[in-house]
Amino acid sequence: MAGIFNRLFKISQSEAHSIVDKLEDPIKMTEQGIRELKIDLSEAMQSLAEIKGLAIRLKKQADDAGKLAQDFERKAMLLLQRGQTGEMDPAQAEQLAMEVLSEKESADRRAAQLFQDYHNQNAMSQQLQGKVDDLRKTISTYENELITLRARAKTATSMRKVNQQLARIDSSSTINMLEKMKQKVTEEESLATAYGEVAAGTTTTLEARVNQALSSRSADNQRSLEDLKRKMGLLPPSSSPPSEGAGQ
Repeated sequence: MAGIFNRLFKISQSEAHSIVDKLEDPIKMTEQGIRELKIDLSEAMQSLAEIKGLAIRLKKQADDAGKLAQDFERKAMLLLQRGQTGEMDPAQAEQLAMEVLSEKESADRRAAQLFQDYHNQNAMSQQLQGKVDDLRKTISTYENELITLRARAKTATSMRKVNQQLARIDSSSTINMLEKMKQKVTEEESLATAYGEVAAGTTTTLEARVNQALSSRSADNQRSLEDLKRKMGLLPPSSSPPSEGAGQ
């Protein structure tokens, strides 16, 4: 049974990681988290203001109760003085003084309770103030980190795109294609040069053959013309080289 729960936990954990990995924009999620923290901070500051306001009221009420107790005590003392000086009936003065002192004790008790409530509220106010300060510092830290992370994320995205382009260039064998293109161009250039040389050689050979043919025919025509002139007596007979027998 424990193994089943462990497997279920691992499955749910992997699904949670998968959900986190599929977040389209973690920066926006972080910004949303900071906005929620700011809402919490605003509510905490409102509570802090209410607690501080209550503490201030309790302090004022406690001070007023203390002053009232002092006033009752002063009045009781005046009553006793008048009873002693004969300005009032001593018994009546003492009776009124006792009643005033009873009010004084009630005011003292009220003042003591109010001071206790004030100290409690003030302690809570100080604690909440510390929490508010910590939350404000945390938000400020998160905002500064978010600025840095946003810049880093932008840089990382740019680097990733550049690296992807470079990887795509390598994977598509662009360099190999360029090398093949260079080889093809070199072959075409060589072939063009070869055809040019062949064409130049063919023209030279044809021209030489034509010139040779023309020059041979011209020589034959020249000999025929000379033979005809000799036959007509226009030219002297051609002297043939002596034979070896005639010389002897």
